[in-house]
Amino acid sequence: MDSMAFNSIKNYYEILGVGVDADLAQIKSAYRKLARKYHPDINKAPEAVDIFKEITQAYETLSNDKDRENYNILNGIFSKPKNPYTYKQTTQTKTNTPKSSQSTSSQSTTEAKQQNPKSQTYKTYTKTENKAGKPKTNVKKQNSLLRRIKYFLSKFKRNKARVKDKKPQKGKDITTELTVTPEEIITGAKRLINIRTTRTCPKCSGHRFTNGDKCSYCHGKGSVTETKKITLTIPKGIKDGTKLCLRGEGGCGKNGGANGNVYVVIRIESRNKLHLDKLNIYYNVPITPFEAALGEEITIPAFDGTIKLKLPKNTCSGQKFRIAKQGIKRQGKIGDLIVTVSIEFSHNLSEDEIRLYEQLKNLSNDNVRKNLRYGS
Repeated sequence: MDSMAFNSIKNYYEILGVGVDADLAQIKSAYRKLARKYHPDINKAPEAVDIFKEITQAYETLSNDKDRENYNILNGIFSKPKNPYTYKQTTQTKTNTPKSSQSTSSQSTTEAKQQNPKSQTYKTYTKTENKAGKPKTNVKKQNSLLRRIKYFLSKFKRNKARVKDKKPQKGKDITTELTVTPEEIITGAKRLINIRTTRTCPKCSGHRFTNGDKCSYCHGKGSVTETKKITLTIPKGIKDGTKLCLRGEGGCGKNGGANGNVYVVIRIESRNKLHLDKLNIYYNVPITPFEAALGEEITIPAFDGTIKLKLPKNTCSGQKFRIAKQGIKRQGKIGDLIVTVSIEFSHNLSEDEIRLYEQLKNLSNDNVRKNLRYGS
């Protein structure tokens, strides 16, 4: 491939191969030709990427009227100034004089020219002034100097930013929260989560322009935002507030930099019948009045099957029972399952059940409120 040489002080006109008086159409046409030749998707040479960046930089500057003017001023590219003095010449007036008069003495000729100044050729210089009657030279020099300083500062900032952009940069990290159920904490689970992230535009490769126009895929941003689905593994016994890391699933890196990470903060859903405390599981289980009175064996639904619990006779509502080694397993340790029972009555009693409750009422002599004292 042909190589392009760039000076330390880049001449954008030479880079695009146009003259300093080129119009926007010529600049755009030149850029398109070079972009088609050196675009990294077409030209696989190692130096094609840097050349394409130089071409794009030159086009962005020269296609903008203000940037182009500042660039011209900073690099000493000026149009030729008009001469403040206007040259005027008046041709000599021809007169038909008889030959006899041509023999007049030089003295009479001089006197005739003095009497008719229009008949001689003369030169005058008129100085161009502004409305205020003051020369524009000093004002132009001051404005030119200020523009040079401003443009130099802005160019310095842009060059500094470009140098920074060329260094490998790690992609952005993304942090999100995920609420899980106690059952998922106890048994472990897998969840599919959606992550919004950014990546380099696949059409313009982050250069923002294609063939002299803004990239239609990323609209000139150089990157696109997309939603990607990631499967997250929730380990058994994970604590509330734990942060899980998905490496390389965050924002895309730049210039060969590594991708960012996704951090998922786990939040455990709170429930009235089930909650966790360290390795122990606390479970609220309803029982019937006859199970509490007679002392029945009840079956408790567990996460790995079922658990049987033998209630003693006259079990009270709110009574707790500890079942060892049925809690959370973590790092070789196992917690307990602590069951709290509460006596609950059916709201749809049959007529036979109501009659039996009436018999129980007549048979019972116990006063459950005998120890109740007001204010105690």
